[in-house]
Amino acid sequence: MDVKDFYYELPENLIAQDPLKDRSSSRLMILGRNDGAICHRVFRDITEYLHPGDCLVLNNTKVIPARLFGKKEGTDAVIELLLLKRLAHNQWETLVKPGKKAKAGTKIIFGEGLLCGKITDIVEEGNRVIEFAFDGIFEEILDKLGEMPLPPYITHRLEDKQRYQTVYAKQEGSAAAPTAGLHFTPQLLDEIRGMGVETAEVTLHVGLGTFRPVKAEKITDHHMHSEFYQIEQKEADKINAARKNGGRIIAAGTTSTRTLESVADENGYVKAASGWTQIFIYPGYQFRCIDGLITNFHLPESTLIMLVSALAGREHVLHAYEEAVREQYRFFSFGDAMLVV
Repeated sequence: MDVKDFYYELPENLIAQDPLKDRSSSRLMILGRNDGAICHRVFRDITEYLHPGDCLVLNNTKVIPARLFGKKEGTDAVIELLLLKRLAHNQWETLVKPGKKAKAGTKIIFGEGLLCGKITDIVEEGNRVIEFAFDGIFEEILDKLGEMPLPPYITHRLEDKQRYQTVYAKQEGSAAAPTAGLHFTPQLLDEIRGMGVETAEVTLHVGLGTFRPVKAEKITDHHMHSEFYQIEQKEADKINAARKNGGRIIAAGTTSTRTLESVADENGYVKAASGWTQIFIYPGYQFRCIDGLITNFHLPESTLIMLVSALAGREHVLHAYEEAVREQYRFFSFGDAMLVV
């Protein structure tokens, strides 16, 4: 199967640049997993498609303000840094621009010396390992100096950092938001729980590999990025109880999906675990855990549209995307949502 099999035409004006004031007022397309039937609703109507006994699985990762701007020591040369993966207490794998100014041994000064970094290694895909020196608590310094790492297709400045966080974000570590969860409000989640729907939380720290294009012509030649996940025992118990009692497992987002499918056994039961996953889900994959998926509308030829196609069928998904374009849906991170059931 070729990457170009997952291409669709998207007018640039449909890429959402700003979040809606009311999270739950985004549009919601319902896509039949088996028959490809389409229905147009508003996100808060999702309650009509969830049933008592179902389990809604949320990714509670929290986006860190991972974009930093500093100066190369002794010069006025501006260097942009994006924190990708924490390797140790004061050591991170990063993306540095411009790379030609960031050789091993280079020192970078942030916030007039509040934070200092030294490049200690150059690793896969040209990423830099940086060792930081600072006084105080790194997270507090980062909150003061850092900016939210919005995807490259969003050009507007984000006025409120919290709009690139889910309302249930807890575990710091993501370089990007699990955007399917951005549509939920505390009130909507309370309503869902009040219906007898269980909610369980998992953690998967989203890396920037999410936005990288698939460069291989054949999707089977694509090397999937790795991301850290964790499921606690009490959350695994909720998911397994729903499975045992005949409820459906509905994943809020492709990240929740990848987490569950990474640890599920052949009967769809999950276990408490943590580690790194490189699971790549594309058509032909047999799902073991999830029965439904809440997701946004994804980039053409991305691993995310391939995952959705694995669940609902490539033809059904591409037809749904064509319908979304005709109906002027908003696309990508701050865009509208789809429920596949």
